[in-house]
Amino acid sequence: MKLNSYIDHTILKASATKDDIKTLCAEAREHSFFSVCVNSCWVPFALKELAGSDVKVCSVIGFPLGAMSREAKIAEAKSAIDSGADEIDMVINVGFLKSGMDAEVREEIRAIKQAIGSRVLKVIIETCYLDDAEKKRACELSVAAGADFVKTSTGFGTGGATYEDVQLMLDTVAGKAKVKASGGVRDAEAAEKYVAMGVSRLGTSNGIKIVSGGQAAGGY
Repeated sequence: MKLNSYIDHTILKASATKDDIKTLCAEAREHSFFSVCVNSCWVPFALKELAGSDVKVCSVIGFPLGAMSREAKIAEAKSAIDSGADEIDMVINVGFLKSGMDAEVREEIRAIKQAIGSRVLKVIIETCYLDDAEKKRACELSVAAGADFVKTSTGFGTGGATYEDVQLMLDTVAGKAKVKASGGVRDAEAAEKYVAMGVSRLGTSNGIKIVSGGQAAGGY
C-alpha cells in the first residue's frame, strides 16, 4: 500500500515560519505526498515552492475554531483559491451545530462550496467536541451542502481521529462524500488501518515517519 498518495502533509501551528513551509514543500516533493496543507497566508509561497510538481496546495479556512462569521470564511476561502489553492479544509461552526442551528451550518458549508466552485471542499467537524448524534448530523449536513469530504479534526482540539469516529462517518456519508482522518495519525499501522477502512485522505504532520515505517511522538 502506497500511503504517500493519501497524505496531506501538514503544518498549521501559529509559529510556522517561512523556512518551515519551505521544508514542508520540499518533503512533499521528495515523498510525492498528495498535498501540503497550510494556513491561508502561506498559499502563495507554497504554490511557488511546489511549482512544476504534482503536489497540490490545500488551505484551511476558519481555522481552528470555526467560530468566525460566514462572510469571513467565504472571503478567506475565495482569497485562498485566488492565490492558487487546489483544496479547502473548512471548520464548521461547532457552537451552531451544538445549538441545533442546522440550517445555518448547512448554508455556511453550501456558500463556501459555491464560492470555490469545482475545487475540493473538506468539512472539519471536530469530532472531539461532538456526541455521536451530532457527528452524524454534521456529516449529513455536509453532504446536503455539497461537500466533497468530511474530516475528523483540526488537530488543535481535545482529541483527534479515532477508528470509531471514522467508521461512524463512513457509515453516515455512505459514499456520498469521502472521509479524511486527521489529528493523531502518527504511524504506518494506523494509517494503513484507516485506508483499509475506506478513508480517502490522511491529514498529518508525520507523513515522513508514516511512509518510512516509523512512529512519531505526537502532534497533528
